[in-house]
Order: sequence, then structure tokens, then C-alpha cells
Amino acid sequence: MTAETSQTLDRGLRVLKLLADTDHGLTVTELSKKLGVNRTVVYRLLATLEQHALVRRDLGGRARVGLGVLRLGRQVHPLVREAALPALRSLAEDIGATAHLTLVDGADALAVAVVEPTWTDYHVAYRAGFRHPLDRGAAGRAILTARQKTALADHPGYTLTQGELEAGACGAAAPLVGVSGVEGSVGVVMLADAVPERVGPRVLDAAREVADALR
Repeated sequence: MTAETSQTLDRGLRVLKLLADTDHGLTVTELSKKLGVNRTVVYRLLATLEQHALVRRDLGGRARVGLGVLRLGRQVHPLVREAALPALRSLAEDIGATAHLTLVDGADALAVAVVEPTWTDYHVAYRAGFRHPLDRGAAGRAILTARQKTALADHPGYTLTQGELEAGACGAAAPLVGVSGVEGSVGVVMLADAVPERVGPRVLDAAREVADALR
């Protein structure tokens, strides 16, 4: 902690991070041990966070992340979209295919930003807001592969698919790596029999650009 920072705010944010990392919640005693502070401090932190609906406590007294974080989360997509657009534009123009940024939304992959190329005679129409299961399509499969960190050692870093979401369309996507709090991928979708060889590495570069912009 430095003179310019708030110890109370720091502790409150640490509480939220601890609760976000568990599915079953934490007791006051558990939080007290993890934070290295006494139970009275934890009670005050939880009470304040509860007032803002950022934390809730169940009947057993375990604290969990509250629904108030969803209201904050809704503001994340526009910020992420804005940061990703330059890399997506460059990717779409370079490849001549529709580029997209996709984020995890529950069990689905949700397209939050889409850029179509300006110089092609035809391309795949793909809209922001389009969603599909994570286990279908390059965008979702790239995210699932990134979750299996042991598989990445022998993986090229990008995922290719053909005809999984639309007949005659194929896709390439690479996951966002090293971005805290954001799970997603950058990819392209095109009308082709197969993804050209240079597309995978180019998509991987674009994903790195977006990740750098978000750090």
C-alpha cells in the first residue's frame, strides 16, 4: 500500500476477487484468514458491499458475489469492443473476411464486435450479438482449448473449423491470452472450402494485438 491508495477500498476489492474465485462462497472466518484481518473488519466490508448489492450472504452465512456485479459487467463489453476495433479492422481488411471479437457468456460464445471488409465482392454477414455454444465454431473452440492449458504446448495457438455454424463457411480463431477478467477470442469467418494457410497465424497476431490493448 502507498500513501495515495485506500486500504479499505483495497480490502473490499480483495474480498470481491476472493469471492469471484469460489463457487461455494466463503465464511467471515475464511475471509478473515485470507485477508489477514480480524473478523470485525470483514463484517464491515461485507456490510458495505451488501449495501451496493455486490455481495450477498446465504442462510448459512457464506458470502457470495452479488447480482450488483452484473450491472457493472454490462459496461465491460463496450470498453472491450472499443479497444479491439483497430486490430479487427486491420484483420478484416488484410484477410478479406469478416473479423470478430467473441467473449464467453455463460455456456455460450457471444460476438461483441464485428468488422466486415470493405473491398470484397462478398463476405459472410455476421452480427454483434450473435451467440452459439462454446463447443461449436472456431471462436468457441479456441476459448475451450485455451482453458486446457496443457494442450497448448502442442497447439498452433489458433483453431480452424469448417461448416459448424453455417454450411459453406469456415472459420479461424485464437484465444485472448493474459487478459485478467476477460475470456474470449478473435477470429474470422469466410466463405471457402478451407481456411487459407496464412489466415491462422494472422488471426493469432490479431488476438495478441487485442490482448495487448486490453492489458
